[in-house]
Amino acid sequence: MRFDSPEAFAAALADLPGPDAAVRDAASARQAQLTKPAGSLGRLEEIALFMAGWQGKARPSLDRARAVIFAGNHGVTRHGVSAFPADVTVQMVANFEAGGAAINQLAREAGLDLHIVALDLDNPTADFTDGPAMRADECLNALNRGAEMVDADLDLLAVGEMGIGNSTAAAALCARSLGGDVRDWVGPGTGLDATGVAHKVAVIKRALAFHAGAPHDAFETLRRLGGREIAAIAGAVLAARHARVPVMLDGFIACAALAPLVAQQPSLAEHCLAGHCSAEPGHRRLLHQFSLTPLLQLGMRLGEGSGAAVAVPIVRAALATHNGMATFAEASVSGKL
Repeated sequence: MRFDSPEAFAAALADLPGPDAAVRDAASARQAQLTKPAGSLGRLEEIALFMAGWQGKARPSLDRARAVIFAGNHGVTRHGVSAFPADVTVQMVANFEAGGAAINQLAREAGLDLHIVALDLDNPTADFTDGPAMRADECLNALNRGAEMVDADLDLLAVGEMGIGNSTAAAALCARSLGGDVRDWVGPGTGLDATGVAHKVAVIKRALAFHAGAPHDAFETLRRLGGREIAAIAGAVLAARHARVPVMLDGFIACAALAPLVAQQPSLAEHCLAGHCSAEPGHRRLLHQFSLTPLLQLGMRLGEGSGAAVAVPIVRAALATHNGMATFAEASVSGKL
């Protein structure tokens, strides 16, 4: 999928395919015959049916599972909204590529093919307190860089991010897209204290006021208040929806990339699983807006796709039981009377 214009992006967002209901029903019929009381595997059963419907296979698989970490730099860091300097983005990308980060270990253990996509790190987005973060062509390029990472034969896509300052962009996107008090969306990010959080709130309020008169459609909100890595996640998730590839979401920032899309098209996240609920305070509120229940709550707030990767083995467990268990007839076990 490619977005050649803002109008093409809007058209893709307006016309979303759904899961294969007949295949999901076939998978449900198999679930009913497995050697266990109905519902006794809880959410594992729900996950298996979810995967079946989106993959279009009554016995879904996880042979081609991919994690993509998008990285970008943000001009808003000039206001001191992060505890770390912007140089850390480049340094962490080098760490990813050398195999030394948390996501490298977690992706390997989860059986994920890991890709790192660095987006013009030498050219941060503009400071969005006094102008749009990106030009239209820059935002389209980022959306397409994300969409390019989606192959139609993927069984699962996990998305994550790296970008100093991007929790500020994420909170701004959520506040503009979903409303509420700005303070409800702002957290410590990389480790700000209370004074730093209050300063971040003030910076975001200034940005929201500057852009108040701009159109509120998903594309304009992304380009004005987002970042390249955030727009890339949005492009990847939208492309995955059109390819009917299920998506495992990471934490607050990865989910915030979808806030403008969900505000315009509430069903956008229906092909997504929430890997975890992060310790960043806005994440729980965001998942509620998406009607997603996280698989894990481990107090994580690292980003870089780490929570998504930790949750993937749960999907593997769901598919192993769904596909590998015997039916009552196969096992010669008496079913419920």
